[in-house]
Amino acid sequence: MKNFFIGQTASFSRTVTETDLVVFAGFSGDFNPVHVDQEFAAETRFGKRIAHGLLTTSFLSRLLGMELPGQGSVYLEQTLKFTKPVFIGDTVTACAKILEIDYERGIFRLETICRKQDNTVVLKGEAKMMMPKEGAKI
Repeated sequence: MKNFFIGQTASFSRTVTETDLVVFAGFSGDFNPVHVDQEFAAETRFGKRIAHGLLTTSFLSRLLGMELPGQGSVYLEQTLKFTKPVFIGDTVTACAKILEIDYERGIFRLETICRKQDNTVVLKGEAKMMMPKEGAKI
């Protein structure tokens, strides 16, 4: 296992597009009109379409699976609290920070937060990730 340490951080940013919402709705089957129907969404408290919460969460999956702890790691748990909506055109930065490392079991506990371009927190939670055993193929 490479050298990890408590407090280590990583981040990943992506701008949410119309295509992201359409593709996510298509593969998830979530065609809730608050995501896909502008006329409907205009009448909601948000005033326009919002991104699926789990679309935003998928940015954490990319961050944790590719950056920290990275390739070969596997999700064990993820808590989520959605705090603000994400709209088309928002740039979301997914951030992770290692809170605890169980080297014997190869398990990491991480703080996970997603923020919009204006630093507004849109999602927060914690993740547990399992690393592969030493010498395992990734």
